Amino acid sequence: MCPHDSDLPASRPSAAKAPAPGTAIRLLVDSSGIGGIERHVAVLVTALRRRGYDARVLLLTDHGPHAWLDQLAADGVPYDINRDGAVGLYRRLKAERIGLLHTHGYKAGILGRLVAHALGVPVVSTFHSGETGRFPVNAYQWADERTSLFAARISVSAAIAERLPFASRLIPNFVATPSAPPSGGLPATVAFVGRLSHEKGPDLFCRAAMASPADIRWIAFGDGAMREDLQKTYGGRVEFRGMVADMASAWPEVGLLLMPSRAEGLPMASLEALAVGVPVAASRVGALPDVIREDENGWLFDVGDLDAIAAIVERWSRERQTRGDAWRLAAWRVAHDHFGVEIGVDRTLEAYRAAGFTAQPSAPR
Repeated sequence: MCPHDSDLPASRPSAAKAPAPGTAIRLLVDSSGIGGIERHVAVLVTALRRRGYDARVLLLTDHGPHAWLDQLAADGVPYDINRDGAVGLYRRLKAERIGLLHTHGYKAGILGRLVAHALGVPVVSTFHSGETGRFPVNAYQWADERTSLFAARISVSAAIAERLPFASRLIPNFVATPSAPPSGGLPATVAFVGRLSHEKGPDLFCRAAMASPADIRWIAFGDGAMREDLQKTYGGRVEFRGMVADMASAWPEVGLLLMPSRAEGLPMASLEALAVGVPVAASRVGALPDVIREDENGWLFDVGDLDAIAAIVERWSRERQTRGDAWRLAAWRVAHDHFGVEIGVDRTLEAYRAAGFTAQPSAPR
């Protein structure tokens, strides 16, 4: 059966068997592509369903076909699409006898909390963004943070928790990890994975590539507003792959993930890299210093320090054949022991209970 009901009117409930009152969990997000929030939501829904909860992704707005919907369908993650704004969302949540709404992102947070509050439904809102956007995004973020008074709050990093005007529960992002550490040499490839936007530092990645030895390959995975200009300027040195729906097939090409971000929360790409044994070199921003252990599973540098990046890349290149196995093991161990799915889901369910969600799981879905 198709995992979504995108052909149904917004006012109709899912064609699936109606859940018992108060048992359904919906993860609300406004998405038109694939990023860290989307990957986190997919991991969480899959894990909740595996534990027997009626959890589904709910897209706030219909943005038409896009890569994340294709990926959800391929992975069997069920999703629905809201098409009639606040009215449609109200009708859907009421018809599905929702037990808890979990919002992600500022648009989903603002509207979702107001609708759920009107229905008397518990709400949990996760705050992912480590940067403050430009107008009008910063205005939405301000409103999102203030209206979070009507929800239980989760922050993915301590820096985000300190910024919020109300207390929040710290729950880092989490990823699926292999049951055993990966093996094999580290390829001579440095990669960027993320939005090609200023806060992520893709321009710094490209400048680092220009200064590196010719025998190191540089690949940028992702899309965004800066791609066209960067590709024109650096396309002869950096391979621009664009948006990749599933990085699982691409990680074997990568020997080092470079994250020269100017601002972060806790990027999913860093955890995904560590989980498959790829060391990470990153700016000292957000929760990255909590994840990276110097010269064990990666390296840290100050924002914009191209000399430090060059030194890290040179050392990684020189030692990757002799120390690659140790770096891989250390990377996997941190992801597996501290950021694994089961740990994260346990913490998330604790937040749900504290918010007022009382339903017990049924058989795994």
